Amino acid sequence: MDTMYIDYNFKVYESETDVIPDGITIPLIMSTEETEPCFAQLRRQGRPQPNQVDLKHLWVNNNLGCMLSSKRYILFCLWLSAPYGVKHKIHGPCITDINEVFDLAMCLKCDKWICQAQPWVYRSRTAWPKPEIISKIISFGVLFVPIGCKGSIHENLEWRISFSVAEKFLIYSFNHTQLLCYALLKIFLKEIVERNADLKGLLCSYFLKTLMCWILEETDQALWRPDNIIPCFMACLQRLLYYVRYSNLPHYFIPEKDLFYSRFNVMNKHRLEIILK
Repeated sequence: MDTMYIDYNFKVYESETDVIPDGITIPLIMSTEETEPCFAQLRRQGRPQPNQVDLKHLWVNNNLGCMLSSKRYILFCLWLSAPYGVKHKIHGPCITDINEVFDLAMCLKCDKWICQAQPWVYRSRTAWPKPEIISKIISFGVLFVPIGCKGSIHENLEWRISFSVAEKFLIYSFNHTQLLCYALLKIFLKEIVERNADLKGLLCSYFLKTLMCWILEETDQALWRPDNIIPCFMACLQRLLYYVRYSNLPHYFIPEKDLFYSRFNVMNKHRLEIILK
């Protein structure tokens, strides 16, 4: 079970001109100068105010300023969970129990839709998602979770930009046939792909969700009906084969981010292609 917790001790802004000081929340300014797409460093604006929580051990100074360390932050969250008597560990950007049944994602929030994802709002599409869903998504803003880009020299300072709430709005807008196709893809992954030990963990449900969003945005919604479910599902498999073959799955909101970058080697890619054909 996944749970998200927004830490309101902090508020993220894209620009210093957006900051609305309240003397309580700590304003953080996004910096993407030295990060890959979908990641940012978060710089504290100004000095702590008397009413603000000043967690001195969470900050690291670098050439950009006083940065909130994602690594130190999640370690602090892990330490906070210790008094509850249940053993926890870090699982990606989450705190999880030892059996990995319960995931708690610690998030920071930016109330505005960020520039990196602005092209998503206006890009050409068929009829999905509907304008009211797009409006609801951009009005929420985005989240930041404490995990950096793997291999980055600033990995411990970076935060991943999360669109998890936006993705929930999109999934809730799926019709019955679309939900069935998404479920069938997840069954296919678990029961066929992951039966091969060397392919286990290579793909995940997030990739399938991204695939569904892309294919729904590009196709006629009239095709997604119960009597056409087999062709729809086969189209999804063919799209997955395409992404695997070219080792490129663009992030749905920020396409400059390739979710398949360095994901495959020659052998597991070939085996995966055979299964998908």
